[in-house]
Order: sequence, then structure tokens, then C-alpha cells
Amino acid sequence: MKILVIEDEVSLSDALVKILEEAGHRSDAVYDGETALDYVDDFSYDLLIVDVMLPKMDGFEVVRAVRHRGMQMPILMLTAKATVADKVTGLKTGADDYMTKPFDTEELLARVDALTRRTGDLVLNELTFGDLKLDLSSAILYGKNDNVQLSKKEFEVCKIFFKNHGITITKENLITDVWGYDSEATDNNVEAYVSFLRKKFRYLDSKVTIKTIQKIGYRLETKEE
Repeated sequence: MKILVIEDEVSLSDALVKILEEAGHRSDAVYDGETALDYVDDFSYDLLIVDVMLPKMDGFEVVRAVRHRGMQMPILMLTAKATVADKVTGLKTGADDYMTKPFDTEELLARVDALTRRTGDLVLNELTFGDLKLDLSSAILYGKNDNVQLSKKEFEVCKIFFKNHGITITKENLITDVWGYDSEATDNNVEAYVSFLRKKFRYLDSKVTIKTIQKIGYRLETKEE
């Protein structure tokens, strides 16, 4: 699972990343609200951990902006404030859970696990966009009248597009998320798998398309009637 930690206290942020990575999660860290939104736009995350008191944009604004973009990954808010009003504000802006600092490591990990399990239950292990449905357990892509089995890399690329539909995704980000930071994969690898997915979309007679954004990357869209 990939998690973004949004916390301006560097020592606490480092500690959170270490805790999460020791528990087997890949984690990135940013220290202000505006940078957080840049990362959310550019990368695919399974969970956000957001501090309330942040520079440039506070945590409530970050959560509100993420939900406005249509992103549904679970969000856990952290704060030194323990008032009911603050918790209510956080939940109303779109957060899924709320923890007060200081916190217990075991409780943090338990809440992270609970949030990700809850999300899986809610979406029934599927991602949908337009007239397509991606089964996350079998890597089968369903159209209106047929379905196709995706390869492992096709599935990973397709999943990123479905989670971030309408958002431009760079080739560099696809390489990092699918092949890894230390991979020798190039733009040609990305172009090949985008081509494979386009062919499968056409086979399923889908209105969903992967649009090329010149010199930047790609964006998942639906063709107009």
C-alpha cells in the first residue's frame, strides 16, 4: 500500500514514514498543503495521513480539495487539537478518521489497516469508469458485453488510470509507480502498455479512452456521445 504523509513537523513526519515502512507500506512525505496537492495530482495513493496545522493550506483545505477532485482514497487526519468541533470539521470536509497527537503506534497502524479494509469493502474490490469495470482481485477488465484478462503490468497501469481518471499522469510517474524507482524502464515501456490498454478498450467497444497530453503524459477520459 502507498501512503502520503502530510505533516510539517519534520521529525514527526520522519517517524511516521519509518513506522509505516516497517509495517510494509510504501510512504512519501510532504510538509505543506500546496505540495501535498501536487503529489496527490501526480501520484496514486491508497491512503493520506494529513495534519491539520499546515503551511500554505491547512489540512481541512487539503482534504476538501482532494474530495473536490473526486478522489476517494481514505484520509486519516492528525492534530494536536482534541475538541469535538475540530473533529466534526475534519469529518465534514471529507476525512474518514481522526487521531489526536501524541498517538500510540499500534493504534495508528490499526486505524490505517481498518481504513484500507473499509475502503475495499465499500468498493466491492472494483474500480469503475465510464462503461468499464476493473476487478481488482482477478485483473479482469469488463465492458458492456465482454471482458478481457489483463497482464500484471497492464493491470497496474490500468488501475492507476482508473484511480486518477480526469487527471494528467506523467510517464515518469507511471514508471515510478509501476516499475519502481530503481527500474531501467523507459518511456517506451509506458507507451507500449498504454497501447496494449487502448487495444483492449477498443476490443470491448468502450467509450473510455487514454488521451495523450503532448510532452507530458496521459489522461483517462470518456468519449462524448
